[in-house]
Amino acid sequence: MPVSDEIRWGVVGPGRIAGNVMADFAHVPGARPVAVASRSADRAAAFAQRHGLERAHGSYAEILADPDVDVLYVATPHPQHCAVALAAIDAGKALLVEKAFTATTEGAREVVGRARERGVFVMEAMWTRFQPAVVRLRELVDDGAIGEVRSVQADLGVAREYDPADRLFARELGGGALLDLGVYVVSFAQMLLGDPDTVTATGSLFPTGVDAEAALLLGYADGRSATLTTSLRYPTPGQARVFGTAGWIDVLPRFHHPRTIVLHRSGAEPEEVTLPPSGTGYAHELAEVTGCLRAGRTESAVMPLADTLAVQTVLGQAAEQLGVRHAEDPHALG
Repeated sequence: MPVSDEIRWGVVGPGRIAGNVMADFAHVPGARPVAVASRSADRAAAFAQRHGLERAHGSYAEILADPDVDVLYVATPHPQHCAVALAAIDAGKALLVEKAFTATTEGAREVVGRARERGVFVMEAMWTRFQPAVVRLRELVDDGAIGEVRSVQADLGVAREYDPADRLFARELGGGALLDLGVYVVSFAQMLLGDPDTVTATGSLFPTGVDAEAALLLGYADGRSATLTTSLRYPTPGQARVFGTAGWIDVLPRFHHPRTIVLHRSGAEPEEVTLPPSGTGYAHELAEVTGCLRAGRTESAVMPLADTLAVQTVLGQAAEQLGVRHAEDPHALG
């Protein structure tokens, strides 16, 4: 794909998150959203009109067959990601898939395996890793600013009134705290510590069988650890801390899209670093995908598929320990 080419985007699933993402395309040179697909033609048409898109498709299959779409942003409920992604890969469409990447670990393995086999670009839409403040955090860690990282703490919780019909609480729609919020705390820890050797989870379930809250302890053979909390039952600050042998870094709320981090070096005054995102924060992941496609890459170095698979494995192990049984939707394409 020549560098001068414009990257044409399609949206699969015109929900709230997709609507939020649309405004940030204005901050990404060379990227243009052109189409949307929904299983409801009326919803697709309304979304296209609202966001100035050229084409609205009344089925997911239609946008897969659209020759004027290079990459799809998949923002359907979690259990639909796997089937949509596999069909898109087979159609040669590059993908940015919302987190959680899939509803199950096996689903993630299948998508990652197919993407690698076909040489098609796929990336999880973990916007946290691309926030300027988090990029700076990683630079400080890599430069040894706090010594060796030994522990990570992170929390992300909200109080939601229980409604069994709501997506957040419906098992068939991938509800529960782990897939919706826990993915952030797990991905943050995995980014800094790598893949854990042990996962220990405790928590509680809603009557629908999805997790209401979870506390995770990730253990490493050399003694490092991550203590992570996520909840739909109670609010938390949404803060993270990275502890090293020579200091620590606070990631101020909310850590999954922060503006400010504070570096605490042993024997020195705290150093505050504020780096706001472009747009509402989604522009950076959109720019990453667009840049990767123009360069002919099949994976992102910042959010590689190996990391996505590691995070999905932790989420799967935690869900299993809590007694949550998620499943992929094999009929996602209709």
